[in-house]
Amino acid sequence: MKKALRGGFRLFQDMDKGLLIVTIILFLFGLLNIVTASSSEATANNTSLYYFFYQQLKMIGIGVILGIIILNIDTKKYPPFAIIGFIAITAILLYLSMYGSDYRGSRNWVAFGPIRFQPSEFAKPIVIVCLSLMFEKYASRLRNRKMPHTEMIVKIIVVGLSIPIIIFLQKDFGTMFILLCTFLVMFIASPILRIDKVRAFGVMALVAGLGMIGMYMGKGYILSEEQLDRFDFFNPCTKYETGGYQICNGYIAINDGGLFGVGPGKSKQKYSYIPEPHTDSVFAIIAEEYGFLKSTLIFILYIYILKRIINLACVANTLRGRFMCLGIATYIFMHILVNLGGLFGVMPLTGVPLPFLSYGGSFAISLIISLSIVQRVHIETRRQKIKLR
Repeated sequence: MKKALRGGFRLFQDMDKGLLIVTIILFLFGLLNIVTASSSEATANNTSLYYFFYQQLKMIGIGVILGIIILNIDTKKYPPFAIIGFIAITAILLYLSMYGSDYRGSRNWVAFGPIRFQPSEFAKPIVIVCLSLMFEKYASRLRNRKMPHTEMIVKIIVVGLSIPIIIFLQKDFGTMFILLCTFLVMFIASPILRIDKVRAFGVMALVAGLGMIGMYMGKGYILSEEQLDRFDFFNPCTKYETGGYQICNGYIAINDGGLFGVGPGKSKQKYSYIPEPHTDSVFAIIAEEYGFLKSTLIFILYIYILKRIINLACVANTLRGRFMCLGIATYIFMHILVNLGGLFGVMPLTGVPLPFLSYGGSFAISLIISLSIVQRVHIETRRQKIKLR
C-alpha cells in the first residue's frame, strides 16, 4: 500500500502541474455549465435537472481511471496496445458502416439500451499513437536517401487515412475532417523526406479524386443533401426557416450576453431556441450567461493548454513522444476551431463537441486519455533529465 502511494505521489510530482490544474478547472466549469445549459432538455425529457451532469460525471470518472492506467505505462510499451486498439476500432467502424443505424445523421454510434457512445472518438488518440510509433520506428530509414521508402510511406498513409475514410462513409464529416487534418499535420512534420511528401500528396490527391468519381458514379452523389446544406453557412439569419436557425440563435445568444452576460442560469436561448444547447452550441450559452469579457478567459485557457502541449512536444526526449504531443495538440485545436467556427458562421456547422465544455461522454473519455498520454510523455522526459544530471 505504501509502495503504491509512493508511486502515485511520484507520478504526481513528475506531471505538468500547470496543464493538470487548467484541465481540472475547465472540466469542472464544463460540468457546472452542463447543469444550466441542459435544464430545458432535462425538463422536456422529464428527467432530473442533474441527469446530464451525472451522466457526464460518470464518463469523466471512467476517463480518469483509464488516464491513471495510461500514466503508469511507459510509452515504449505502447505498440501492442496501439495495434490491438487500431484493429479493434477499425473492425467496429466497418461493422457500423455495414450494419449500423443512422443517429443524428451519421452511422457511427453504438447503443446499449439508453447509453450511446461513438467509437470514432476513441479512434483519434489511437491513430495519433500509431502514427507516432511508426514515425519513430522508420525515422532513420525514412531519412536515408539510399533506401526505398515506398512501402513504409504506404503503411503510414493506410494507418492515417483508413479510419477517416470509413468515418466519411458513415456521414460524419466533422470527425473525418478533424482526423484528416491531424494526420496531415503529423505527416508534414514527420521525418519523411520532402520529395517523398510531395509525391505522397500527389498520389493521395489522385486516389481521392478517383474515389470521389467512383462514389459519384455508384451513388449519384459524394455528399448528402444534408451535408451540402451545411456548406451554405453564410448569412444564416436570412435562412432561419431552412437550416440557419441554430447558428442564428447562437448569434442572438452571444449578442444578448453583451460584455457582462445575463447571469449564470439565466439564458433564454437554451429554451427550445438552440437545439441541445449543452452539446455543440454550449459556448453560445456560456457567452450569453457570462458575457464577452468572462468568456474570453476560456480562450486564454485554451491557448495555455495548447502552448503547454506544444512546448512538451519540443522538449520530449523521444520521437514518439514529440509526435504524440503534436498530434494531440492538433486534435484539440481542430475541435476548438471546427466547433467555434461553425458557431460563429465562418465554417459549416458539423456538430463536433467543444473540448472540456460540451456534453459528450465518448469525447470526454477520449480527451482525458489524450491528455494522460501527454502527461506520460512529460513524466518520461522529466525523469530522463533527472538521470542525465
